[in-house]
Amino acid sequence: MHAFRSHTCAELNKSNVGDTVRLSGWVHRVRDHGGILFIDLRDHYGITQVLCDPDSPVFAEMENVRSEWCIRIDGNVKARDADLVNDKIPTGEIEVFVRDLEVLGAANELPLMVFGDQEYPEETRLKYRFLDLRREVMQENMKLRSDVVASMRKRMWDQDFREYQTPIITASSPEGARDFLVPSRLHPGKFYALPQAPQQFKQLMMVAGFDKYFQIAPCFRDEDPRADRSPTDFYQLDMEMSFVTQQDVFDTIQPVLKGVFEEFGGGRKVDQDWPQISYKDAALWYGTDKPDLRNPIKMQVVSDHFRGSGFAIFAKLLEQDGTEIRAIPAPTGGSRKFCDRMNKFAQEQGLPGMGYIFWREKTADSVAQELGISVKEAQAKLKAGEVEGGMEAAGPLAKNIGPERTEAIRQQLGLDVGDAAFFLGGKPKAFEGVAGRARTVIGDELGLTDKDRFAFAWIVDFPIFQMDDETGKLDFDHNPFSMPQGGMEALKGDPLAVRGYQYDLACNGYELVSGAIRNHKPEIMFKAFELAGYGEDEVRKRFGGMVNAFQYGAPPHGGCAAGVDRIVMLLADEENIREVMMFPMNQRAEDLMMNAPSEPQNEQLRELHLRVIPQE
Repeated sequence: MHAFRSHTCAELNKSNVGDTVRLSGWVHRVRDHGGILFIDLRDHYGITQVLCDPDSPVFAEMENVRSEWCIRIDGNVKARDADLVNDKIPTGEIEVFVRDLEVLGAANELPLMVFGDQEYPEETRLKYRFLDLRREVMQENMKLRSDVVASMRKRMWDQDFREYQTPIITASSPEGARDFLVPSRLHPGKFYALPQAPQQFKQLMMVAGFDKYFQIAPCFRDEDPRADRSPTDFYQLDMEMSFVTQQDVFDTIQPVLKGVFEEFGGGRKVDQDWPQISYKDAALWYGTDKPDLRNPIKMQVVSDHFRGSGFAIFAKLLEQDGTEIRAIPAPTGGSRKFCDRMNKFAQEQGLPGMGYIFWREKTADSVAQELGISVKEAQAKLKAGEVEGGMEAAGPLAKNIGPERTEAIRQQLGLDVGDAAFFLGGKPKAFEGVAGRARTVIGDELGLTDKDRFAFAWIVDFPIFQMDDETGKLDFDHNPFSMPQGGMEALKGDPLAVRGYQYDLACNGYELVSGAIRNHKPEIMFKAFELAGYGEDEVRKRFGGMVNAFQYGAPPHGGCAAGVDRIVMLLADEENIREVMMFPMNQRAEDLMMNAPSEPQNEQLRELHLRVIPQE
């Protein structure tokens, strides 16, 4: 028999009754039932119940065993009584009577329990990650991650892509975040960088004639952490293709991701239609460039209904250049209680409040006010049909702008009795973020968002340049290496009107993919950087390898990168990316388990010609 096991803890069933077996694993749970010890023995594959009574030669030893001890047992497979069968596990029809025991690794008192679903502080979980990872949900998340990556690889190979590896130690490159720098021992005072992405290398591969490339690539960015972003490193499905248009990239990556979500989505619906929405429309309709289309709410501009109206705040606001009023429809949200709750939400976001109108059946109170009669008289008139019933608009805004304007707003938004609308105004960039968050809250609270679904959308036509409102300086808004739509001619006009062949894929409110058709022509690249204030010499200095390569017959090319961690987070139905990463950092970019970052030894610093300046 094998030194440690003849079977895993998920293999045994009724056909093994009477067999002598050997199992190894961790003590998941110990139960003492009147002198009979029951132990759930767990390994990576599952759980087997083993038992021991005073007839066993190792009963006294088994009494000392505690949770998470690693043990080996030999024993005989027995059938469970019919009323004791556990249908929830593959081994639920049998149990193993222990004849021999070896403690492979005893465990100290546990800082966190593996059995059960107790909640522990994240700092504890990350410090003792090796224990945290023993929990069933974490084991399943990591298996899911591995299976998703394997599926991605197979689907890329099936489309005639090959996987190539790019360097981990390279030159610093502006990808939009801070680099992790690596000092050079052989070249004192100079530094390498860990790659923020394989961007330049994969483009150089296209110049080298490798038509299709992909890689499950590690990327390193010194970023502030968020729930959906690691502060140090992450993995992406990175791909690049030659002689392609933007639509070719979509047609290539879409079936890969759709297949992965169908395979691992747990039966949730995966949208077949992935609309292409311009960046401008996404900001208007959803308040974000990563919209959650499971929520049907679409915001609209309603400025004309407030110009010259009795609501002075909006009317005066609209006299300023670049301002507008947007409405967030809220079907079924037509109650004062809900409207007050959303107004409070706006105040929590740092705004004075949020205007609202809601539509309801005409009440005796409102008829009484309108006609100057008592509520009782109004009730009688409504009942007798002497006063026309129907719908009325309520709320402070409705009173200020009057029935004609409120009715026009209702018709534009397609709302009815029991519905509401919320309003924000000003320069769009100042309130779009809050509007987007309000849309999300409204969709969630009113039950409008379909949670059992994956909804995708391509966001396209990103602006290449932006203007700093304070300095008036032009700079790149997004990826500086995207090909401008219209090429060189587009760069001769208004820079703020230039759109790039750049695109993101959004799913359920998260950005999953980002990519572009690349600017492969040096003269167009120099012109784009010139508009942003970078001279040709600086471009050659910072991106010399790529600029040099593009002078030797560069093909048109483009690609994208899909965030593996974020995709697995969605598939696992987790809200924090650290739940699907094996050994993540904490919120302060610290590895509490390995004590990183750590202070270097003086000898290491001398070898690298470095000196640490103490913090004041």
